[in-house]
Amino acid sequence: MSARSPLDDERDHLAASRAALRAMRADAEALDIRDVTANWVNAEVLASEIGLRIKSLADLAGTPLFFGRLDYSEALDEDGEAGHRFYIGRRHVHDADGDPMVIDWRAPVSQPFYRASKQDPQGVELRRRFGYEGGELTAYEDERLSDPAEEAKTSALLQREIERPRVGPMRDIVATIQPEQDEIVRSPLSGTVCVQGAPGTGKTAVGLHRVAYLLYSHRERLARSGTLVIGPNRSFLRYIEQVLPALGELEVKQATVDELVAHVEVRGVDGAAAAGIKGDARMAEVLRRAVRSGVRMPTEGLVVVRGSRHWRVPVYELEEIVRELAGRDMRYGSAREALPQRIAHAVLVRMEAAGEAPDDRVQNAVARTPAVKAVVKECWPLVDPAKLVLRLLSDGDFLAEHAEGILTPEEQKEILWERPARSVKSARWSAADAVLIDEARDLVERTGSLGHVVLDEAQDLSPMQYRAVGRRCSTGSATILGDIAQGTTPWATESWAAALAHLGKTDAVVEELTQGFRVPREVIAYASRLLPAIAPELSEATSVREAAGSLEVRLAAPGGLDAAVVAACREALEREGSIGLIAADARVPALAGALAEAGLTHLAPGQETSADARLTLVPASLAKGLEYDYVVLDDPAAVVDGEPDERTGLRRLYVALTRAVSGLTVVHAAPLPDLLATAAAA
Repeated sequence: MSARSPLDDERDHLAASRAALRAMRADAEALDIRDVTANWVNAEVLASEIGLRIKSLADLAGTPLFFGRLDYSEALDEDGEAGHRFYIGRRHVHDADGDPMVIDWRAPVSQPFYRASKQDPQGVELRRRFGYEGGELTAYEDERLSDPAEEAKTSALLQREIERPRVGPMRDIVATIQPEQDEIVRSPLSGTVCVQGAPGTGKTAVGLHRVAYLLYSHRERLARSGTLVIGPNRSFLRYIEQVLPALGELEVKQATVDELVAHVEVRGVDGAAAAGIKGDARMAEVLRRAVRSGVRMPTEGLVVVRGSRHWRVPVYELEEIVRELAGRDMRYGSAREALPQRIAHAVLVRMEAAGEAPDDRVQNAVARTPAVKAVVKECWPLVDPAKLVLRLLSDGDFLAEHAEGILTPEEQKEILWERPARSVKSARWSAADAVLIDEARDLVERTGSLGHVVLDEAQDLSPMQYRAVGRRCSTGSATILGDIAQGTTPWATESWAAALAHLGKTDAVVEELTQGFRVPREVIAYASRLLPAIAPELSEATSVREAAGSLEVRLAAPGGLDAAVVAACREALEREGSIGLIAADARVPALAGALAEAGLTHLAPGQETSADARLTLVPASLAKGLEYDYVVLDDPAAVVDGEPDERTGLRRLYVALTRAVSGLTVVHAAPLPDLLATAAAA
């Protein structure tokens, strides 16, 4: 009989852990909640929570239950973990006696797995990493942190996991989180963190893992207040949607900014100039003035009849009440609700002076009288946010009155509709108009705040969009993710300080990630040639990956660009992993035809790749945030020319160049942009 190996022991622990997880799920499924709740509502809530618990205890096929192990030294440490052994995984698993078999990666005891080093072992004697193939444990690798004689080296298993080909949606990085990423992930809930991250630094994954960590650490609080992930488009959200469920978090909602402010149907499109003005923070003051413009001073006194008595409030006192409310920093709707109560209180003062003893019920009754309602209607009329914005964009005089000293006459003319709409439903609202309506709604009635919001690709938001997001976390915290160099909208932010001010999070901590883990060093160096033109203030990104032959630049024969691109795609398909063909939006139809004629099946962004369909044709405008093992980039000059100005075009090109995680082939017919042509020549 052959001796058992350590790998056999680890496989036994994996099998036992999976059996324990199945038992935990069976226990949850067997719970009898009959007669344990006071009413059917509580029963429904409890049943829903148990259902989520059962779902979270699923043993996902192909997903390792644990990926690491920590062995603490026998010497007593301050946390009392001496001599203990912990397996680190995606969720907590315990045996029938309640003893842990796998520790959740978010637990404090798991932190040394990510941060311990030979310089600071944190009481850990041995750190073991596990390698898997299709969910089966196949290898392990040890790092003895307490042995100064052992040379520190890069983990081969860690490197293999980082470089593993990606087919399908984004994966979690829980097994490969680096110390600088872990610090951000475990930032406290009370603080807002802004992550400036170069391509391939894992900023999106860091933001998602921070949500998972916060839900673990503050579950009850965030269950009440809610969490939200905001992405640039639906394709991006579909790409990342499986990360949190894989970590056991099933209740985090996702949305785009446009979906957050979807109070009207968007059917129109603004030009760049109009969209820029509508997205400017100055529009907030224009809207504030417009919302308050309906407030009027009373023209006569008030008489309230109760029984045989008449109670009079003179006009000057009503005016004082209206002025006082108008001068307070209150939502328009809240002030309108307070006005009848304030008037009623003035009536009650007179009642008390006359010897009566009215109570709150009398005050509420007075506030509902026709006379008081008439004063409220005259002085503080209802405001419909959509109708208000409709009037601003349709009525030049109304806009001029409230934009005076804020917008120039030329700017006012730019945002006025050429054909005024007759109603809210018939108006051809743009995406920027919807944000204005959202601002107006908040001026009338406060927007509800969530406990935590993650905003990804934040560099592309306008100041008014930042304000819309900020309203959703005004009493909560946020994780802001982005890269100034990848800002491709005309209103893209030039500094995080300005963006955070618009969000209302000026005290946020800004962290910069420059160490890439997925984009090959040769590719990121090539793309970084554009930084002096697009973001000279940023540090150049580096990468831990050295992939030989990861970058190739090809000049197509005259008239043969489509054929050269198809040939590059064929070559990429001979390799393992996903392939993205990125092209200027205007080139997509021609390339789709060329691929079809060549018999190459291709997908659209957001469609899930498979073994039979690994090639995705990606318009450059939708490439941001996506990753592919191999990228074929069609004609860089066309990508640049597809944008309204050269700087925005170069930023769009920077995004396209940095989507590859294993190899990049650039195929061009037109001359390359100067900075890249210099790099190619070098």
